[in-house]
Amino acid sequence: MLRRNLLKNIGLLAGGLSLPNLTNAASPEKPSRVLRIAHVTDIHVQPHLWAAKGMEKCLHHIQDLDIRPDVIFNGGDSVMGAGGISKHKASREWNLFHEVLRNENSLPLFSCIGNHDIWANKEHNALFGDGKKWAMDEFKLPEPYYSFDKNGWHFIFLDSIHPQEDGFRYYARLDDKQFDWLENDLRNVDPDTPVMIVSHIPILAACVFLDGDTLQDNEWRVPGSWMHTDAAKLVKLFTKHKNVRLSISGHTHLLDRVEYNGVSYCCNGAVCGNYWFGKTQETRAGYAIIDLFDDGSFKNEYVSYRK
Repeated sequence: MLRRNLLKNIGLLAGGLSLPNLTNAASPEKPSRVLRIAHVTDIHVQPHLWAAKGMEKCLHHIQDLDIRPDVIFNGGDSVMGAGGISKHKASREWNLFHEVLRNENSLPLFSCIGNHDIWANKEHNALFGDGKKWAMDEFKLPEPYYSFDKNGWHFIFLDSIHPQEDGFRYYARLDDKQFDWLENDLRNVDPDTPVMIVSHIPILAACVFLDGDTLQDNEWRVPGSWMHTDAAKLVKLFTKHKNVRLSISGHTHLLDRVEYNGVSYCCNGAVCGNYWFGKTQETRAGYAIIDLFDDGSFKNEYVSYRK
């Protein structure tokens, strides 16, 4: 009897110890979405093909979503523009871009500068003088890079387009002035505030290795205009700031996501697809919906607006 009662009591004790774990465990709270962003990039609007109608269709698709975005982040290359065109033609493209935005969009919009946004002319070497200033004026930017806080997140818009020696061509990197600014900006952000980086050209990407004939003589050769040449320097900086969570870009017209040292690098396709001629490789014309949450997590999903 003593043995049977002892076993019974041990069983009750064990059950008593285990019950709270089963019945009183608090379910973890789900993070709350604090901001929904539509990331559009590489629109390449022009008076030809169906570019303006395509841009219009994309904007309507964004605004007709069941959960409407709070804001649009424009990743650059808004106009076809860039090298060798006349000022008159560049002006027509910018006027068309603003006309479609004015008539078809009601959401706030923040932009960064793409290489096609910068008017270029070999004769006048305007790519990084008047050309970049012109793009800044079209986007109403006092500086080509900037940052701001919104809904508990910190956002940094970078200028990827750096001149080569001839003043006409470019490669992707930050100059010393912009890098110093970025270091200081990150240093002044509360460590508990999540950070999102926006650039036109990818800081880090995998798709650049598969976009054309990049393997030559058993060596990978990726042009410096396809991905940031200072990627290692930027990654090292981001590693010092654990609140840098996400870096988004365009430029390649391809869909790509690289996870490295705790940062997600998302290259989010192109509104124009393959310059308004179907897909770029497997990537259809589209945009990304990015949901940001109060715990610093996020969701990046690519959406095609064309059936």
